[in-house]
Amino acid sequence: MIVNQQSYRTIWPNVQAQFVEIIDQTKLPFTFEIARITNLPQMIVAIKTMQVRGAPLIGAAAAYGIALAMIEDTCDDYLHNAATQLIQSRPTAVNLKWAVQRMLRLLLPLPAASRLSAAWFEASIICDEDVVLNKAIGQHGLGLITTLMQTQARNQIKDAQSSQINILTHCNAGWLATVDYGTALAPIYAAHDAGLAVHVWVDETRPRNQGASLTAWELAQHGVPHTVISDNAGGHLMQHGKVDMVIVGADRVTSTGDVCNKVGTYLKALAAFDNRVPFYAAVPSPTIDWMIQDGIKEIEIEERSADELANMTGRLANGEIAEVNIFPVGTKVANPAFDVTPARLVTGIITEHGVFSPNQLKAAKI
Repeated sequence: MIVNQQSYRTIWPNVQAQFVEIIDQTKLPFTFEIARITNLPQMIVAIKTMQVRGAPLIGAAAAYGIALAMIEDTCDDYLHNAATQLIQSRPTAVNLKWAVQRMLRLLLPLPAASRLSAAWFEASIICDEDVVLNKAIGQHGLGLITTLMQTQARNQIKDAQSSQINILTHCNAGWLATVDYGTALAPIYAAHDAGLAVHVWVDETRPRNQGASLTAWELAQHGVPHTVISDNAGGHLMQHGKVDMVIVGADRVTSTGDVCNKVGTYLKALAAFDNRVPFYAAVPSPTIDWMIQDGIKEIEIEERSADELANMTGRLANGEIAEVNIFPVGTKVANPAFDVTPARLVTGIITEHGVFSPNQLKAAKI
């Protein structure tokens, strides 16, 4: 994607110098900074603190984490230990475990002397594949947007010449959450680039405000019309016919079509269901966990620091960036990072292979 007229991915290696660079997402939207990651502990910190975040990007970062680990030691024990540390760094997103296990399957049969170069190469392949998958998701989602626009014009819900599709999204599932293109935002970028009139309702997405800070920032970079709303405004907009469809990303989708995503997604799905607004999750196939059927019972929900909820970062009147605490002293805080939307509330899962209803997903086994 383009930032300040320059093309970027969210993560890229310097194999010769043996380090990885990332866009530090904890600095956005106030400053655009590149961080250099030179070893496994730094990559684990980057994942835990959300310098890199979003299920596909976490997977790519973990793959490079294995490559960085191989700089230190290529023996079996060190490789297994590195894999365990990475998998434990964030428990909910399945892409992280998927990428680490893929690296292990490749590296363990190789002689120790061959593992470092193979790790760098495989991590780069995982990144390139992610870009291809997300671009395909964008095209399949574009088909949904085009069909919806045509249907509304045909049914005279909106005038064909001035038709605009209003899409609500939650959290950030754009290119910042992936290596490039994004998942939930990929269809929106594809529609915008195709000349279709799309407008995005952007949930602020407490507690980290990843909608207001990240989604709004990247939509602005791409020139896509958007409006930031409070998390609690989505149902109201749906009641008044101002939302045509909802597209979210996911950190894990079960084989039965339950969708685990940023906390608050479930409430948007309930409101969409009540107002007959189609609700889609856009995910690459590595985000689907074929071993899990009941998302509510089986997916581990990450409980994150109370500081994420109690503290907010913003720009003061003098331009200084500051973090402030907004709660009364001594307030008890709970901060579950994700929730699970049952498959019965999901219209479809947009993947690189096409769009599937939840009950089609298991049979497709993409």
